[in-house]
Amino acid sequence: MTTTAVPPAAQPATYRYVLAQPYIRVVTATRALAIAADSLRSVALSVLVFADTGSPLLAALTYSISFLPQFVGGMFFGALADRLRPRPVIAGSYAAECLAGLLLATGRLPVGVSLALVALIATMTPVFSGSSARVTAELLTGDAYVLGRSLNNLASSAAQLVGMAGGGAAVATFGARGALLTAAIAHLSAAIAVRLRLPDLLGTPADSAPRSLLRQTWNGNSVLVRDRRIRRLLLAQCLPPACIAGAESVIVPYCATRAYPSSAPGILLAAMPVGMIAGNFAVSKLMKPDLRERSPRWLILLAGATLIGFSAALPLAVSAGLLVLGGVGLAYMLGLQRQFLDVVPASSRGQAFGLLSAGLMVLQGVGPLVVGAAAQVIPIGAAIAAAGVCTLATAALPPRSTRGSAAIEPA
Repeated sequence: MTTTAVPPAAQPATYRYVLAQPYIRVVTATRALAIAADSLRSVALSVLVFADTGSPLLAALTYSISFLPQFVGGMFFGALADRLRPRPVIAGSYAAECLAGLLLATGRLPVGVSLALVALIATMTPVFSGSSARVTAELLTGDAYVLGRSLNNLASSAAQLVGMAGGGAAVATFGARGALLTAAIAHLSAAIAVRLRLPDLLGTPADSAPRSLLRQTWNGNSVLVRDRRIRRLLLAQCLPPACIAGAESVIVPYCATRAYPSSAPGILLAAMPVGMIAGNFAVSKLMKPDLRERSPRWLILLAGATLIGFSAALPLAVSAGLLVLGGVGLAYMLGLQRQFLDVVPASSRGQAFGLLSAGLMVLQGVGPLVVGAAAQVIPIGAAIAAAGVCTLATAALPPRSTRGSAAIEPA
């Protein structure tokens, strides 16, 4: 039976209230641990691939190899997020990540096989992401749900920073294979914690599910994207991050063109996650719910406007400040969380969140390709500014409100 956490009517939702729910603590903590492990594995595998091949292209490919497979998983397997119970899906995903890490650390695999293994695991990421988001949606409601998503975002951003920063230190201390083994142990710890501490929520009853997984996934995705409200909210959550990821992807060559010091790329790449942490806290904690749900458009405008400034020759401190503000603007997604939940059918929540996850990852893989190609023919600062203009254009996507709209149920 699903237990939904609802704060007393006279008591507004708070982070303390959300963290008081033991199952939310489990989901948030294990997700943060897994993201830190993912980041550590990316750094270590990139170092290992470069050491084996001497190819910067193959080393960079280790960061993007998981993007396209997530699209495949979202398109063909997304219905599993609703059909299966979340606990075994989440624990199994972490266990698979652990196994992959052990193989990478000890298997002496060819580079192509290593990258294929990472891509294979990534195929099921939308199913895992949909199941994890479904747990939050079923255990929290109202503004507590928004704070739960915000808490997950904060923990994920902090874990990514820790994983990236700690990756270099772990490689220097333990070597690339030792760092991969450390990441595998972290994934195993997350799997054990989920298996022991998360409630075993139900999936879709077997007699109500179509026999064909592919047909159920395809039909479910079709129903979701045909609904104009859902389609618009999906695009609103996926396109601005794609533009911004494209701008971030050329930060390193941008620093070279501005003759910044050698430490500049690290400073600038860390600036936006810092802004995301600050923005998530401010929007979720300091804004009232009605203001939060009116904020997405102007927060997207803030994120886009900060990138346009890179067309000018700026001091390093100003560039870092702009990226921090851009990260704050990405908190616009919190204003769409309840709207998205309102219009998505309860029976398809897991699949909808998996589709959103796949869209986010794939488009954030496409964004760097587009901006990188533009930077080949125009100045890099201008390419970043162009990404900012595209971000501004997406500010028209978030609807003003869908509160009160009834969710559709798939046929």
